[in-house]
Amino acid sequence: MPHVIAEPCVDTKDSACVSVCPVDCIYEGDDQYYINPDECLDCGACEPECPVEAIFPDDGVPDKWISYIEKNRKFFGL
Repeated sequence: MPHVIAEPCVDTKDSACVSVCPVDCIYEGDDQYYINPDECLDCGACEPECPVEAIFPDDGVPDKWISYIEKNRKFFGL
């Protein structure tokens, strides 16, 4: 899973990351956005655009938000 969107996005859902994604792999859920790991190129273009700093490489998710890796998997049925 290349990138994960974590807790700061919940209920914020700023779409700045969506507009810069070159492969349109960011999808809107009920409470936050999610990055499809099968479509993501791991380019990182979304990270600096997130105004709440909610996007992390999968190996860089802060411990307090590690559960968002699994939440992302479940969103895409993985």
